[in-house]
Amino acid sequence: MEDAQLARLEDLPPAYVQALRDQNLVPLWPSLRGVLPPKIPTRQTQPTRWAYAQIKPLLLQAGELTPIEKAERRVLVLANPGHTLEKMQASSAMYLGMQLLLPGEWAPSHRHTPNAVRMVVEGEGAWTTVDGERCPMSRGDLILTPTGLWHEHGHDGTEPVIWLDVLDLPLAYYLEVSYHLNGGRQETKPGRGDNAYRRAGVTPSTVFGRSGKRYPMLRYPWVDTRAALIALSEDQPALDDVQITYVNPETGEDAENILGFYAQMLRPGQTLTLPARSPACVFHLIEGSAGVEIAVQADTPSTFTLVEADTCCAPGYTGVTLRNLSADQPAFLFLADESPLHRKLGVYEVRA
Repeated sequence: MEDAQLARLEDLPPAYVQALRDQNLVPLWPSLRGVLPPKIPTRQTQPTRWAYAQIKPLLLQAGELTPIEKAERRVLVLANPGHTLEKMQASSAMYLGMQLLLPGEWAPSHRHTPNAVRMVVEGEGAWTTVDGERCPMSRGDLILTPTGLWHEHGHDGTEPVIWLDVLDLPLAYYLEVSYHLNGGRQETKPGRGDNAYRRAGVTPSTVFGRSGKRYPMLRYPWVDTRAALIALSEDQPALDDVQITYVNPETGEDAENILGFYAQMLRPGQTLTLPARSPACVFHLIEGSAGVEIAVQADTPSTFTLVEADTCCAPGYTGVTLRNLSADQPAFLFLADESPLHRKLGVYEVRA
């Protein structure tokens, strides 16, 4: 059954419309199809690619133009034009930014309500201290800075270090709960979660007890993640989707509670079609080269080529096809999406 044509706002007498506005009232029916469209939600998120080769020189120039003391966090935001550049968001719930830290710099300790992760793009010698745990930063590492935890960044190396920030800032801002607090330098505590939880399937249990921490593991080293993907690929050669999820090693739940994070391997020459799912998804290429086809409109899909450190975004309810452009080398991607949030809201959906 087709949806009935609903009355328009201009069909109402102007005096009646003004009387409603005087009482802060709005008639629903003229806007009902806008907020509850048939079959597919209204999406402002557009397929968008951000090329690292174009970002890096502008980010290095920002390092020359603005000292860290005047920036606190020296970031270029990867903004989706569908949401307007002013809103500084990649999707309805995800914020992306490329952050630069120069040798000898210290980004002061603070904490905030939005959850964040750092995916290291390039450089050595930098570190992030989260809740007293010092996390070295190497290419491909994923580092959590969850809601409410103190964190700071420092750099003891000799070359610039750049990483990709992923935050649920748009959601926190929309809910009017986004704020930050500044702090002093943290005292580093002994021990690191990525050492304690290095082997899958075993958990530290001193005197038969678990840690009970909500975030027992803050750094997920790329060397271990990459090895896990290769091992999975070799163990299951018929498996199409070689993918792992970053999880809490104590509970198996998503590493953070709003956004989901994954790593994916494409075998040489492989083409992989992902189903249309409700959450928007970000693809960041760690190694290799890949083609990404985003089927917002079946007859005119958006197609991007990703080389190392490039990033793109696909809106929700949209099928995505990934292609490894190399015939002899695997490609490795980092993915971020809004799945944990959608599951909590009961709206997570996979369409055939």
